[in-house]
Amino acid sequence: MALDTSEVENIAHLARLGIDPADIVEYARNLSDILAFVEQLNAVDTTGVEPLAHPLEATQRLRADEVTETVEREDFQQCAPQTEAGLYLVPKVIE
Repeated sequence: MALDTSEVENIAHLARLGIDPADIVEYARNLSDILAFVEQLNAVDTTGVEPLAHPLEATQRLRADEVTETVEREDFQQCAPQTEAGLYLVPKVIE
């Protein structure tokens, strides 16, 4: 599928892109090449091919799910200006 200059100008307008008029012919050629490649990919017979989430069937190494941090809320709230029931009190900013 070959694009002409008016179609490239329309695409640029829809995408809100400013294109130098001298470059429109090159953009048309590049976009036409991309569309031709997509058509080539669509022509490939993929029946029986199972889709993959990743090209490598590798499993990720996961670390053990262990608690490594302790709750230090009381220590942190000692330096806070105001707290109540384990919560930080802050001034109202929306009226």
